[in-house]
Amino acid sequence: MNGVDFGKKKLGFGCMRLPMIGDVNGEVDKEQFCKMIDRFMEQGFCYFDTAQCYIDGKSETAIKECLAGRYPRESYMLTDKLTDIYFQKEEDIRPFFESQLEATGAEYFDYYLMHALNSGNYQKYVECNAFQVAKELKKEGKIRHIGMSFHDTAEVLEKILSEQPDVEVVQIQFNYADYEDKGIQSRAVYEVCCKFNKPIIVMEPVKGGSLVNLPDRAGAILDKLQGGSYASYAIRFAASFEGIEMVLSGMSTLEQMEDNLSYMKDFKPLEKEEFEAVWQVSDILSGKEIIACTACRYCVAGCPKKIQIPELFACMNEKRQNGNERTQEKYESLTKEGFGKASDCVGCKQCERICPQHLPITEYLKEVAGSFEG
Repeated sequence: MNGVDFGKKKLGFGCMRLPMIGDVNGEVDKEQFCKMIDRFMEQGFCYFDTAQCYIDGKSETAIKECLAGRYPRESYMLTDKLTDIYFQKEEDIRPFFESQLEATGAEYFDYYLMHALNSGNYQKYVECNAFQVAKELKKEGKIRHIGMSFHDTAEVLEKILSEQPDVEVVQIQFNYADYEDKGIQSRAVYEVCCKFNKPIIVMEPVKGGSLVNLPDRAGAILDKLQGGSYASYAIRFAASFEGIEMVLSGMSTLEQMEDNLSYMKDFKPLEKEEFEAVWQVSDILSGKEIIACTACRYCVAGCPKKIQIPELFACMNEKRQNGNERTQEKYESLTKEGFGKASDCVGCKQCERICPQHLPITEYLKEVAGSFEG
């Protein structure tokens, strides 16, 4: 499609949730990461996705040490991204790009994406000539393909693709829980990509892990199939649609990788019975009062109170779904050692401005505070 070749395998290694030493604020476990890369590559997979904002820059540097420093450049495909917080004018873009090449140790990027485009930041990319700079870098051989990742409505995507014909690939959030969601609009956004004949890369196929950690009632539906893991149904769902060329999985353990490889090495689309089951699960999830956080952690870096927002939301979801009594203990452990409580939120809303899911984070934090601090 459009001369873009992703190779034969549809599973990509998303490097936003790498194995860590300690908690999410620690260092990347590079020994484990190397083992995972070796296993991934030996099974015939070769697509990796990173960004400077992933793990506070530690994702890119881990790529340099564990992938680029150990494998020939032509043996793997690497995607990186231009995020709007790292440039204010056109002159900022090229130096930032060069710093990413240096950080990753890559000679070039196979795909370079305008990151997390939406109606709020798209104009900044236009005014700073980001697409034109990317075209120049492509002519110089430093980028093989220009793309975009996207978090907004189908209408906004149609506008961008109409105005930016040089975009070759689109990365979208696509999973069975968000398929008909009015905010995410997975189906409608997917259909716009197909209309413009753009190859699709899928992010968040398991919705930040929420389609793995299912409520008991939902999990029982998939258990009846006596097939694969909960993750397998979510990832295979995304990969079953025409035009979807790559499905990213944010693997953080070797066990998760082995599971993914088991069903994606020789990928088979979902069968009718399996589709019917995931739609039933989706119906159950839509009736649950869960916070639709995917734990991307974009919100955490600039929080003035150092609130571990995704982890606190996960506690809240676990308590709502399963009534786990241990969530109180978990909440207290997450709000110690200099990290803020939900009630410490000052309402600056920087988190809401950067949230790809457009969540009312400050309101949710009030709910979390009422549940765990009341």
